[in-house]
Amino acid sequence: MSRRRVATKREIIPDPRFGSIMLTKFMNMIMDSGKKSIAEGIIYGALDVIESKGHSEPLEVLSKALENVQPRVEVKSRRVGGATYQVPVEVRPSRRMALAMRWLIDAARKRNERNMSSKLAGELMDAFESRGFSSQEARRYA
Repeated sequence: MSRRRVATKREIIPDPRFGSIMLTKFMNMIMDSGKKSIAEGIIYGALDVIESKGHSEPLEVLSKALENVQPRVEVKSRRVGGATYQVPVEVRPSRRMALAMRWLIDAARKRNERNMSSKLAGELMDAFESRGFSSQEARRYA
């Protein structure tokens, strides 16, 4: 452990359209090379596609999709004597959310659709219904 002080968490400002901190974190993870306006366009475009497909509340679809993808348990290596054992450990809530977001974004980038907004919308709707690549990743991880 470091003897220095613990780094302080930065305050995240909620997004302007929905007022959600979770959505801002998701936007920051999609952002590439500091281009936040492009990441905003991708997220809001995906949420508009979700709304046009018949889901009434797109932010609810996003939160349910993230909840479905989140891992509950992960294995960590523990050395006991000369042997290394894989020990199941419960995942911290912040890491759980970060992994879910990362898996959703990676799965969306691997999809074969026209643009990133439609890829992300498709992956979010699949994760909302507990199917799709990111959900498989979560099941493999647990």
